[in-house]
Amino acid sequence: MKRVVLFLATNLAVMLVLSLVASLLGFGRHGGLGSLLGLAMVMGFGGAFISLFMSKMMAKWSTGAEIIDQPRNQTEAWLVDTVARHAQRAGIAMPEVAIYEGEPNAFATGPSRNNSLVAVSTGLLHSMNQEEVEAVIAHEVAHVANGDMVTLTLIQGVVNTFVFFLARVVGSVVDSALRRDNESSGHGIGYMVTVFVCEIAFGILASMIVAYFSRQREYAADAGAAQLMGNTRPMINALRRLGGVDANDLPKDMQAMGIAGGAASLFASHPSLEERIAALQQQ
Repeated sequence: MKRVVLFLATNLAVMLVLSLVASLLGFGRHGGLGSLLGLAMVMGFGGAFISLFMSKMMAKWSTGAEIIDQPRNQTEAWLVDTVARHAQRAGIAMPEVAIYEGEPNAFATGPSRNNSLVAVSTGLLHSMNQEEVEAVIAHEVAHVANGDMVTLTLIQGVVNTFVFFLARVVGSVVDSALRRDNESSGHGIGYMVTVFVCEIAFGILASMIVAYFSRQREYAADAGAAQLMGNTRPMINALRRLGGVDANDLPKDMQAMGIAGGAASLFASHPSLEERIAALQQQ
């Protein structure tokens, strides 16, 4: 969850700043739709890739993750060895390994398969047995091996482009409708306000699209973890543990947890734990 939330938050902040600068400088106002679309692509993909290249730095800063340069105890040595083993199996360069204080969770991030970070929380280490922790690590390594951060960046770049482009098209239409015949052809306050409102509204819709693809990548990472572990059972047990369900007794009637299953699930970056467990059981 942290991996996606940090990426989306950074991307949104960068896009808002870039959009504000473009609006204040008047870029894309008078060059026609082709010029506007070109500018939208530069702004959209620029924001997404800036977020991607900042992802490791933002993750370390926001979580307080401490990189394990030299293991100080058996737990840290085991973590580094486990990440190295799965990275080798997945065919990626050795990621940086970190531990951070927090509730049971883990994340992977980084701009490429060969420049990544895998971090686990102290809560995860304290609440799971070694096999379950290893399954979670395998899941994060699978994210890196699958190139999920780059995939999400490209998807985010596309939706950013359309948000930027459509907001300004609507802004121009509204501004033209409000402008009087004797007024100059330049955009007025109506354009600025409409663009701002539309970017927020279209940005919400764009977040739903990105969240959908993120949920699909979670299923793929779960399957990747099962492949790296050679068995689906450790990943299933880890997901059950994360959901507070006893590893030996998952209820038959699995109900959606949290925001999954309702309207709010459209914005969820992860499927419910029950849905992920069911997908693994079907393998």
